[in-house]
Amino acid sequence: MEIAITAPSGNVGRFLIGHLVRAGVRPRLLSRHPEQPRATWGDLVDAREVDLRDAAAVTEATRGVDALFLVVPPGEADDPVAAYAEIGEIVAAAVAENHIPRTVLQSSVGAELREGAGEIDGLARVEETLDRVVAKHAGLAVTHLRCGYFFSNLLFELDGIRSGTVAVVLPTGNPFSWVAPADIAAVAASLLLRADWSGRRVQGVHGPKDLSWDDALAVVGDVLGRTVTAHRVADDDMRATLAGAGMSPAQVEGIMGMSTGLREGFVPEQPRTPVTTTDTTLGAWAWAELRPTLDATG
Repeated sequence: MEIAITAPSGNVGRFLIGHLVRAGVRPRLLSRHPEQPRATWGDLVDAREVDLRDAAAVTEATRGVDALFLVVPPGEADDPVAAYAEIGEIVAAAVAENHIPRTVLQSSVGAELREGAGEIDGLARVEETLDRVVAKHAGLAVTHLRCGYFFSNLLFELDGIRSGTVAVVLPTGNPFSWVAPADIAAVAASLLLRADWSGRRVQGVHGPKDLSWDDALAVVGDVLGRTVTAHRVADDDMRATLAGAGMSPAQVEGIMGMSTGLREGFVPEQPRTPVTTTDTTLGAWAWAELRPTLDATG
Protein backbone atom coordinates (compact mmCIF):
# COMPACT_ATOMS: atom_id res chain seq x y z
CA MET A 1 0.00 0.00 0.00
CA GLU A 2 1.37 3.40 -1.01
CA ILE A 3 0.37 6.19 1.37
CA ALA A 4 1.56 9.78 0.96
CA ILE A 5 1.69 12.36 3.74
CA THR A 6 2.06 16.12 3.37
CA ALA A 7 3.55 18.23 6.21
CA PRO A 8 5.16 15.12 7.74
CA SER A 9 7.07 17.13 10.35
CA GLY A 10 3.97 18.98 11.52
CA ASN A 11 1.99 18.54 14.72
CA VAL A 12 -0.09 15.70 13.25
CA GLY A 13 2.25 14.29 10.61
CA ARG A 14 5.02 13.37 13.02
CA PHE A 15 2.62 11.07 14.89
CA LEU A 16 0.99 9.74 11.74
CA ILE A 17 4.31 8.51 10.38
CA GLY A 18 4.72 6.31 13.43
CA HIS A 19 1.27 4.75 13.05
CA LEU A 20 1.95 3.87 9.43
CA VAL A 21 5.46 2.56 9.97
CA ARG A 22 4.26 0.33 12.80
CA ALA A 23 1.52 -0.97 10.49
CA GLY A 24 4.18 -2.08 8.02
CA VAL A 25 3.77 0.80 5.55
CA ARG A 26 6.71 2.79 4.17
CA PRO A 27 4.99 6.17 3.82
CA ARG A 28 5.89 8.60 1.08
CA LEU A 29 6.60 11.95 2.72
CA LEU A 30 6.14 15.16 0.74
CA SER A 31 8.12 17.90 2.43
CA ARG A 32 10.11 21.02 1.66
CA HIS A 33 12.63 19.74 4.21
CA PRO A 34 12.78 15.95 3.77
CA GLU A 35 16.00 15.73 5.73
CA GLN A 36 14.05 16.27 8.96
CA PRO A 37 11.86 13.13 8.88
CA ARG A 38 14.65 11.20 7.16
CA ALA A 39 16.93 11.91 10.14
CA THR A 40 14.36 10.37 12.48
CA TRP A 41 13.01 7.48 10.40
CA GLY A 42 15.80 6.66 7.94
CA ASP A 43 14.89 4.08 5.31
CA LEU A 44 11.54 3.36 6.97
CA VAL A 45 10.16 6.32 5.00
CA ASP A 46 10.38 7.56 1.42
CA ALA A 47 11.03 11.26 2.02
CA ARG A 48 10.86 13.47 -1.07
CA GLU A 49 11.49 17.19 -1.48
CA VAL A 50 8.21 18.67 -2.68
CA ASP A 51 6.73 22.16 -2.44
CA LEU A 52 2.93 21.90 -2.54
CA ARG A 53 2.84 25.08 -4.63
CA ASP A 54 4.71 23.29 -7.43
CA ALA A 55 2.01 21.53 -9.46
CA ALA A 56 4.37 19.39 -11.53
CA ALA A 57 6.27 18.23 -8.44
CA VAL A 58 3.07 17.35 -6.57
CA THR A 59 1.71 15.37 -9.50
CA GLU A 60 4.98 13.48 -9.95
CA ALA A 61 5.38 12.75 -6.23
CA THR A 62 1.88 11.29 -5.91
CA ARG A 63 1.99 8.87 -8.83
CA GLY A 64 0.99 5.35 -7.77
CA VAL A 65 -0.39 6.51 -4.41
CA ASP A 66 -3.32 4.59 -2.91
CA ALA A 67 -4.14 7.13 -0.19
CA LEU A 68 -3.13 10.71 0.56
CA PHE A 69 -3.16 12.62 3.83
CA LEU A 70 -3.39 16.31 3.01
CA VAL A 71 -2.40 19.09 5.36
CA VAL A 72 -2.42 22.49 3.70
CA PRO A 73 0.20 24.59 5.50
CA PRO A 74 -0.88 28.15 6.30
CA GLY A 75 2.34 29.59 4.97
CA GLU A 76 3.13 33.30 5.06
CA ALA A 77 1.10 34.61 2.13
CA ASP A 78 -0.45 38.07 2.42
CA ASP A 79 -3.83 36.46 1.65
CA PRO A 80 -3.93 33.15 3.54
CA VAL A 81 -7.35 32.07 2.24
CA ALA A 82 -6.17 32.46 -1.36
CA ALA A 83 -3.00 30.53 -0.53
CA TYR A 84 -5.01 27.61 0.85
CA ALA A 85 -7.24 27.64 -2.22
CA GLU A 86 -4.24 27.62 -4.58
CA ILE A 87 -2.70 24.55 -2.95
CA GLY A 88 -6.09 22.86 -2.86
CA GLU A 89 -6.43 23.26 -6.62
CA ILE A 90 -2.92 21.90 -7.22
CA VAL A 91 -3.40 18.83 -5.03
CA ALA A 92 -6.90 18.14 -6.33
CA ALA A 93 -5.55 18.18 -9.89
CA ALA A 94 -2.91 15.62 -8.88
CA VAL A 95 -5.57 13.47 -7.21
CA ALA A 96 -7.57 13.50 -10.43
CA GLU A 97 -4.64 12.90 -12.80
CA ASN A 98 -3.15 10.11 -10.70
CA HIS A 99 -6.57 8.72 -9.75
CA ILE A 100 -5.68 8.55 -6.06
CA PRO A 101 -8.48 6.44 -4.57
CA ARG A 102 -8.67 7.98 -1.09
CA THR A 103 -7.77 11.41 0.28
CA VAL A 104 -8.00 12.41 3.93
CA LEU A 105 -7.98 16.18 4.47
CA GLN A 106 -7.06 17.75 7.79
CA SER A 107 -9.79 20.38 7.92
CA SER A 108 -11.33 22.26 10.83
CA VAL A 109 -14.48 22.76 12.78
CA GLY A 110 -16.00 25.85 11.17
CA ALA A 111 -15.21 24.91 7.58
CA GLU A 112 -18.89 24.07 7.18
CA LEU A 113 -19.66 27.81 7.37
CA ARG A 114 -17.80 28.30 4.06
CA GLU A 115 -17.43 32.04 4.75
CA GLY A 116 -16.62 34.27 7.70
CA ALA A 117 -14.23 32.07 9.68
CA GLY A 118 -10.88 33.58 8.72
CA GLU A 119 -8.20 31.12 7.63
CA ILE A 120 -10.71 28.31 8.07
CA ASP A 121 -12.41 29.66 4.93
CA GLY A 122 -9.28 28.52 3.09
CA LEU A 123 -9.87 24.97 4.28
CA ALA A 124 -13.47 25.30 3.13
CA ARG A 125 -12.17 26.13 -0.36
CA VAL A 126 -9.96 23.01 -0.26
CA GLU A 127 -12.92 20.88 0.83
CA GLU A 128 -15.01 22.22 -2.04
CA THR A 129 -12.26 21.61 -4.59
CA LEU A 130 -11.73 18.02 -3.49
CA ASP A 131 -15.49 17.45 -3.43
CA ARG A 132 -15.72 18.51 -7.07
CA VAL A 133 -12.97 16.10 -8.07
CA VAL A 134 -14.56 13.20 -6.19
CA ALA A 135 -17.96 13.94 -7.72
CA LYS A 136 -16.48 14.08 -11.23
CA HIS A 137 -14.22 11.01 -11.15
CA ALA A 138 -15.64 7.59 -10.34
CA GLY A 139 -13.68 5.59 -7.80
CA LEU A 140 -12.30 8.54 -5.85
CA ALA A 141 -13.17 9.27 -2.22
CA VAL A 142 -12.44 11.98 0.33
CA THR A 143 -12.88 12.32 4.08
CA HIS A 144 -12.70 15.78 5.63
CA LEU A 145 -11.53 15.64 9.24
CA ARG A 146 -13.21 18.59 10.98
CA CYS A 147 -10.80 19.00 13.88
CA GLY A 148 -11.24 21.00 17.05
CA TYR A 149 -8.80 23.55 18.47
CA PHE A 150 -5.35 22.01 18.72
CA PHE A 151 -3.85 21.66 22.21
CA SER A 152 -0.56 22.57 20.53
CA ASN A 153 -1.85 26.09 19.81
CA LEU A 154 -1.04 26.76 23.46
CA LEU A 155 2.64 26.63 22.46
CA PHE A 156 2.05 30.03 20.79
CA GLU A 157 0.96 31.39 24.17
CA LEU A 158 4.11 30.66 26.18
CA ASP A 159 4.72 34.27 27.16
CA GLY A 160 1.17 34.67 28.39
CA ILE A 161 1.30 31.39 30.28
CA ARG A 162 4.55 32.46 31.95
CA SER A 163 3.03 35.81 32.94
CA GLY A 164 -0.15 34.13 34.18
CA THR A 165 -2.54 35.78 31.71
CA VAL A 166 -3.48 34.72 28.16
CA ALA A 167 -5.28 37.26 25.96
CA VAL A 168 -8.24 35.90 23.97
CA VAL A 169 -11.14 37.37 21.99
CA LEU A 170 -13.69 34.65 22.76
CA PRO A 171 -15.85 34.84 25.88
CA THR A 172 -13.64 33.05 28.40
CA GLY A 173 -16.45 30.83 29.70
CA ASN A 174 -17.73 29.53 26.36
CA PRO A 175 -16.80 25.86 25.73
CA PHE A 176 -15.58 24.50 22.39
CA SER A 177 -13.77 21.38 21.22
CA TRP A 178 -10.05 20.93 21.94
CA VAL A 179 -8.02 18.03 20.55
CA ALA A 180 -4.53 16.55 20.73
CA PRO A 181 -2.71 16.37 17.37
CA ALA A 182 -1.74 12.79 18.20
CA ASP A 183 -5.43 11.85 18.30
CA ILE A 184 -6.00 13.38 14.86
CA ALA A 185 -3.10 11.26 13.59
CA ALA A 186 -4.71 8.12 15.01
CA VAL A 187 -8.02 8.86 13.28
CA ALA A 188 -6.24 9.66 10.02
CA ALA A 189 -4.23 6.44 10.17
CA SER A 190 -7.37 4.36 10.67
CA LEU A 191 -8.81 5.82 7.45
CA LEU A 192 -5.64 5.71 5.38
CA LEU A 193 -5.07 2.05 6.19
CA ARG A 194 -8.61 1.05 5.21
CA ALA A 195 -9.90 0.73 1.67
CA ASP A 196 -13.55 0.03 2.53
CA TRP A 197 -14.93 3.58 2.40
CA SER A 198 -16.04 5.63 -0.56
CA GLY A 199 -17.58 8.89 -1.68
CA ARG A 200 -17.51 12.11 0.31
CA ARG A 201 -17.34 11.79 4.08
CA VAL A 202 -16.98 14.26 6.94
CA GLN A 203 -15.80 13.21 10.38
CA GLY A 204 -15.46 15.39 13.45
CA VAL A 205 -12.37 15.00 15.65
CA HIS A 206 -13.36 16.78 18.83
CA GLY A 207 -11.01 15.60 21.57
CA PRO A 208 -12.23 14.21 24.91
CA LYS A 209 -14.48 17.12 26.00
CA ASP A 210 -15.41 20.69 25.22
CA LEU A 211 -13.46 23.26 27.24
CA SER A 212 -13.74 27.00 27.68
CA TRP A 213 -10.61 29.11 27.91
CA ASP A 214 -11.22 29.29 31.65
CA ASP A 215 -11.40 25.49 31.84
CA ALA A 216 -8.34 24.94 29.67
CA LEU A 217 -6.09 27.36 31.52
CA ALA A 218 -7.19 25.95 34.86
CA VAL A 219 -5.94 22.56 33.63
CA VAL A 220 -2.70 24.14 32.42
CA GLY A 221 -2.25 25.86 35.77
CA ASP A 222 -2.76 22.60 37.67
CA VAL A 223 -0.11 20.87 35.56
CA LEU A 224 2.38 23.71 35.90
CA GLY A 225 1.67 24.46 39.56
CA ARG A 226 0.81 28.09 38.94
CA THR A 227 -2.24 30.25 38.28
CA VAL A 228 -2.99 30.94 34.61
CA THR A 229 -6.12 32.82 33.59
CA ALA A 230 -7.75 34.03 30.38
CA HIS A 231 -8.28 37.74 29.79
CA ARG A 232 -10.74 38.77 27.12
CA VAL A 233 -9.59 41.71 25.01
CA ALA A 234 -11.51 43.81 22.50
CA ASP A 235 -11.35 42.70 18.87
CA ASP A 236 -9.71 45.93 17.74
CA ASP A 237 -7.07 45.65 20.44
CA MET A 238 -6.18 42.15 19.26
CA ARG A 239 -6.10 43.36 15.65
CA ALA A 240 -3.68 46.09 16.67
CA THR A 241 -1.47 43.57 18.43
CA LEU A 242 -1.36 41.29 15.38
CA ALA A 243 -0.71 44.18 13.01
CA GLY A 244 2.06 45.36 15.31
CA ALA A 245 3.68 41.94 14.92
CA GLY A 246 3.99 42.63 11.18
CA MET A 247 0.93 40.84 9.82
CA SER A 248 -0.84 42.09 6.70
CA PRO A 249 -4.52 43.12 6.99
CA ALA A 250 -5.61 39.84 5.38
CA GLN A 251 -3.41 37.85 7.74
CA VAL A 252 -4.86 39.71 10.71
CA GLU A 253 -8.41 38.95 9.61
CA GLY A 254 -7.43 35.36 8.91
CA ILE A 255 -6.37 34.93 12.52
CA MET A 256 -9.24 36.95 13.97
CA GLY A 257 -11.93 35.20 11.94
CA MET A 258 -11.04 31.80 13.37
CA SER A 259 -12.37 33.11 16.68
CA THR A 260 -14.88 35.83 15.79
CA GLY A 261 -16.49 33.74 13.05
CA LEU A 262 -17.24 30.91 15.50
CA ARG A 263 -18.31 33.13 18.36
CA GLU A 264 -21.98 33.97 17.94
CA GLY A 265 -24.10 30.86 18.42
CA PHE A 266 -21.94 28.59 16.28
CA VAL A 267 -22.71 24.87 16.62
CA PRO A 268 -20.44 22.39 14.81
CA GLU A 269 -22.09 20.46 12.01
CA GLN A 270 -20.72 17.21 13.45
CA PRO A 271 -22.06 16.72 16.99
CA ARG A 272 -20.03 15.23 19.81
CA THR A 273 -20.58 11.47 19.74
CA PRO A 274 -18.44 8.42 20.62
CA VAL A 275 -17.19 8.55 17.01
CA THR A 276 -16.02 12.18 17.17
CA THR A 277 -14.66 11.98 20.73
CA THR A 278 -10.99 11.06 21.18
CA ASP A 279 -8.94 10.06 24.21
CA THR A 280 -6.00 12.33 25.04
CA THR A 281 -6.83 14.85 27.76
CA LEU A 282 -5.45 18.37 27.89
CA GLY A 283 -3.81 17.55 31.20
CA ALA A 284 -1.93 14.60 29.72
CA TRP A 285 -0.83 16.66 26.73
CA ALA A 286 0.26 19.60 28.91
CA TRP A 287 2.31 17.32 31.14
CA ALA A 288 4.02 15.62 28.18
CA GLU A 289 4.53 18.59 25.85
CA LEU A 290 3.74 22.01 27.31
CA ARG A 291 5.61 21.59 30.60
CA PRO A 292 8.91 20.44 29.02
CA THR A 293 8.69 23.17 26.36
CA LEU A 294 8.30 25.83 29.03
CA ASP A 295 11.22 24.38 30.99
CA ALA A 296 13.41 24.26 27.87
CA THR A 297 12.66 27.82 26.82
CA GLY A 298 13.06 29.41 30.23
